Amino acid sequence: MSTASSFAFESLGRAPDVEAENLQAWDSADLLLLDTAAGELAGAAPGTISVVGDSYGALTLGAAALHGSRQIRVQQDPLSGELALDRNARALDLAGAYTHCRLEEDLVADARIVLLRLPRSLDALEEIARLIAAHAAPDVRVYAAGRLKHMTTAMNEVLGRYFETVTASLARQKSRVLVAGGKRPADEFPPSRFPLKAAYDVGLPQPLQLRARGAAFGGASLDPGTRFLLPFLSQARTVDEAVDLGCGNGAIAAYLALSRRGVRVLASDQSEAAVASTILTMAANGLGDRATVQRADALSWLDDRSQDLVVLNPPFHIGASVHTGIALKLFADAARVLRPGGELWTVWNSHLAYRPALNRLVGPTAQVGRNPRFTVTVTNRR
Repeated sequence: MSTASSFAFESLGRAPDVEAENLQAWDSADLLLLDTAAGELAGAAPGTISVVGDSYGALTLGAAALHGSRQIRVQQDPLSGELALDRNARALDLAGAYTHCRLEEDLVADARIVLLRLPRSLDALEEIARLIAAHAAPDVRVYAAGRLKHMTTAMNEVLGRYFETVTASLARQKSRVLVAGGKRPADEFPPSRFPLKAAYDVGLPQPLQLRARGAAFGGASLDPGTRFLLPFLSQARTVDEAVDLGCGNGAIAAYLALSRRGVRVLASDQSEAAVASTILTMAANGLGDRATVQRADALSWLDDRSQDLVVLNPPFHIGASVHTGIALKLFADAARVLRPGGELWTVWNSHLAYRPALNRLVGPTAQVGRNPRFTVTVTNRR
């Protein structure tokens, strides 16, 4: 039997995501997952394998290379993951082995094997488990892997709501696999909570309604940094069109549209869940006709020097890794899209000290707000 160690994982890259010496395109959980499921993967018919949450293609391409798996259906929340998988597949001549899917019924319909990288969010895991139990084959087996530091017994409980059996593998290299099988009948499912819902008083005539898919960062909550930023946006320049870069659950996009009569919002995020959440949030606030929401790598969908206002609450992590590279990438792309004199409004964790980078990549940067945790700046495009 082939083992994951016989596949050259070192050849996989992360591009267009950030590449760095301390970041790699696979980890020990990927290897353990492929080894644990190897017996079933070896005899699986084409079209019966689904992969959920594959970071950069290690699971999809590992199954294809080691076991000849074909017609694999794969879902990756970040667009950068999809692009990296495609790039790695071309290099290995495996581009025809899989099809990209969204986190919808087609991803898991009649699947008999599901390879899942456990999300850190229990809401995300529940949404995935519910989808599999509702639409996969009756004899489906779910192999769900994660790093021990990110796993909790609550994950077993979530899977147990939708499957009769949940067992755990022995740990290896600080990773473990949960194996779930025996779908519960749909009438035994707990009531659905999706999309997640919340409303917040943000000083407007109406509450800010938030909606979120399970995998959206922060769910339907108002991120503390975003909450601190919102009141300062009244000082931003008057525009007909505003850009929400990294829109998450749509809080900034909806606030801009609610607080500025007639403004149109262009919102983008590389996360499938974020884009879906922003669309739901805009609709919940009666703003669906005033926004264009796009899944994109940064602002790649917008022309150079085409905008006058960009608002950004940058992430400080890439997957499970804390890394400032993604923020620097977003700053640089905002600079590309802004016209000279245009404004980039940003909130960031004060300890990250982004102001020198903003000065260098975009233009003169002024602090307009600060508390013990967060700093709000406005940068004028030079």
